[in-house]
Amino acid sequence: MSSDAKPVDTAPPAEEKKPATEEAKTEEKKETKPLDLSSGVFSMFGGATKKREEKPDEGDDEPSGSSKKKGGDEEDQVEESPDVHFEPVVSLKPVEVPVAEETEDSTFKMRAKLFKFDKDSREWKERGTGDVKLLKHKANLKTRLVMRRDKTHKVCANHYITPEMKLTPNVGSDRSWVWNVAADVSEGLPEAQTLAIRFANSDNANLFKEAFLKAQQENEALVNPTKTEEEEETKA
Repeated sequence: MSSDAKPVDTAPPAEEKKPATEEAKTEEKKETKPLDLSSGVFSMFGGATKKREEKPDEGDDEPSGSSKKKGGDEEDQVEESPDVHFEPVVSLKPVEVPVAEETEDSTFKMRAKLFKFDKDSREWKERGTGDVKLLKHKANLKTRLVMRRDKTHKVCANHYITPEMKLTPNVGSDRSWVWNVAADVSEGLPEAQTLAIRFANSDNANLFKEAFLKAQQENEALVNPTKTEEEEETKA
């Protein structure tokens, strides 16, 4: 070898140093770089997240008026109660209320309006509108006058036709009669009353008068048979 040959430098070449500012930026990028959770390391421990497959909305294919609910809403639905019908244990049938007329025969019946004279106010007050009846008892043969109100059937006149009663025409009317009653029991207890009855026309009023006078004579014959016989002999 020639003494002029230069020695070979076997040391590795020195790395070129970067400025301090560039090194700081490089370190900062390394620290702030997000972790790749999909890497093999994290997938070993189950740390990797998988994208969930999004299923299409099943409700899109249903009509807008569909009442079907999804998910947990189905549990919130309230079941409709069935229409339950109960039959009564005992079936009640309509019962006819007795009116104490079953043992009597009707000899007269006509529609009219009844009035009562009020002593305190000194005026006539309406008692009711309905059918006035003359009822003859089947056993004792006595005849009484009974009148009930329409619909309610409440009694507004109830008394026997006695000999002392006298029908008089109402002032200014040919279809109305007035008479005094010693014991009317329409209110429960016997009570003296002055009654007036009005009919639709004078013909009906006269028919009532005829039936009233006939019942009066028959009742008088039951109370005083001897007197009736004497009167008949006198007439003969």
